[in-house]
Amino acid sequence: MENPLIFEAKEIVKNYSNHVALNKVSIRIPKNSIFGLLGPNGAGKTSLIRIINQITAPDSGELLLDGEKLSRKHIKDIGYLPEERGLYKKMKVGEQSLYLAQLKGMNKKEANSKLRSWFEKFEIEGWWNNTIEDLSKGMAQKIQFITTVVHEPKLLILDEPFSGFDPINTNLVKNEILNLKKKGTTIILSTHNMNSVEEICDNIALIDKSNKILEGSVNKIKEEYSEKIWEITYKGNAVSFANSIWGGWELLKQEQGINNTIKTKIKLSPKLNLNDFIKGIIDNVEIIELNKVNPTMNDIFIKAVNKSNELEPKLDE
Repeated sequence: MENPLIFEAKEIVKNYSNHVALNKVSIRIPKNSIFGLLGPNGAGKTSLIRIINQITAPDSGELLLDGEKLSRKHIKDIGYLPEERGLYKKMKVGEQSLYLAQLKGMNKKEANSKLRSWFEKFEIEGWWNNTIEDLSKGMAQKIQFITTVVHEPKLLILDEPFSGFDPINTNLVKNEILNLKKKGTTIILSTHNMNSVEEICDNIALIDKSNKILEGSVNKIKEEYSEKIWEITYKGNAVSFANSIWGGWELLKQEQGINNTIKTKIKLSPKLNLNDFIKGIIDNVEIIELNKVNPTMNDIFIKAVNKSNELEPKLDE
């Protein structure tokens, strides 16, 4: 049984002058999940994020948070880390963090306690009385991440949250995102880092040129885009391997492996199943290893966008 929805956008339309930013875009985000909001630059992701944060309003459509129509009272239930960071450079770190936490409805005592705990976790407690301009980019990133999550929002929107971090701090933030999910926060992750999508996202929606072109669970989408491609490591004669079965498959790659093995990558036609292929080669070569090749989210992103562009109506010249 699927989790109930924490957020739903229904046929959202947003126009700017002569530009359609969102064209009847609908998304459904289950509770306790990490939802990847993906798309090329200029696709419409930022417009949707701004609408969810009530920075702008849609021209038409409906937005629901936890079953209720989205309204100003829900601001405290949402956390937003924008791609373009914005902290007051002359203000002290602790003072600014307390101020931002209180804007989200926390009292000063509670905010102070939770912020101190987060600062200790991120090993930056010594910077409480420094100004923002004293910090490195990565350090300022940590501060902004903390002030975004400290009030424990129901819905957390992270726009390129790993930008500016080294690999160690990227893993630190990634682990904290997963911990927030375990504690009940639902996360919208907007990023171009497809490795991060594969690692932590449960579901995704892909927007291209103002339209949603793909939505669903990461596992199901990978299965839908999966082709019958296999990696086979074997011992034996390459000619015997190639001549073992005729038709219905394509040799994509072949190279010498270790211990006198040969590594191949093959693609089966829709009409040829793996069992029949194996029966054709098993008497002539020794199969050492067999692995299915699944598409990466990067592969799927490129393929889906290219397909969308191919289907886009062309204007007569």
